[in-house]
Amino acid sequence: MQNRLPEIINPLHLADKRGELHGQLPLNSLVRLSEKLVNNEGVVDVSLYFGRDGRVPFVEGKIETTLFLVCQTCLSGVAFKVENAVKLGIVTDIEYVERLPLAYEPLLLEETETMLLSTLVEDELLLSLPDYPKHDDDCSVEGVAKDIISAFDDLAPKKPNPFSVLAHLKKSTGES
Repeated sequence: MQNRLPEIINPLHLADKRGELHGQLPLNSLVRLSEKLVNNEGVVDVSLYFGRDGRVPFVEGKIETTLFLVCQTCLSGVAFKVENAVKLGIVTDIEYVERLPLAYEPLLLEETETMLLSTLVEDELLLSLPDYPKHDDDCSVEGVAKDIISAFDDLAPKKPNPFSVLAHLKKSTGES
């Protein structure tokens, strides 16, 4: 069992050899995912097993990390724990996708194709992201809205009220 992950893998070759990969990838090396994070510090724990289920080569395992996303309610950071089970059937032709057992998601490759391990991990993490990340507890939308409104009020120029003269006249005549 190795703790250092290779940069480039050949999934079909690993499936034939019943390979195992265990280790960590830095989050900041996952460029597409980093664009969606508040903070890209940390690592992804990767445990992948390659093998064959009859004639179907597969990748199975687990990817775990904590991602810091932008809460869509209050726009502050929110921790999102990912414990993703990976179960991919490796196919070399689009026709084989339909023949893949239902337990597997397709991983389409050329027969001799190599790929970046980080691409496989990043794709799985991107698929696990929620559409609208938010805190579990009720974060304060009203507090954020009040802060934004008061910031705009502070920036807005103060204009004199043209009816203030009438209000003054009304008070001096004693009308209510």
